Amino acid sequence: MPDMQTVNGGCHCGAVRFEAKADLTQAMECNCSHCEKKGFILTFTPRANFALTTGEGALSEYRFNKKSIAHKFCKTCGVQPFAYGAMPDGAEMAAINLRCVDEIDLSSMSPQKVDGRSF
Repeated sequence: MPDMQTVNGGCHCGAVRFEAKADLTQAMECNCSHCEKKGFILTFTPRANFALTTGEGALSEYRFNKKSIAHKFCKTCGVQPFAYGAMPDGAEMAAINLRCVDEIDLSSMSPQKVDGRSF
């Protein structure tokens, strides 16, 4: 059973805020060209567990490669706190950038390394 916690987070300027239930023990670091350059540490949660609380109008979107993931970022400060996509089984998910979660101790985490360059 996943260890779900309620977390809050957002972008640097505060225009975009979210609340989510997520399993923080399932963090990962991907070395694809996008994640590596931005330094993402991610966790994934079902889309139903994610709520954008403020900032819908402050968001822009970036898609690359297969264009299947909607990487959402703040138009003001440029920070990307989350993305929307689908799991391999088709279930809608949210990818949460753990660097954007309030009061998280990233030094206590051991993210799984993922070889996204090979995808």
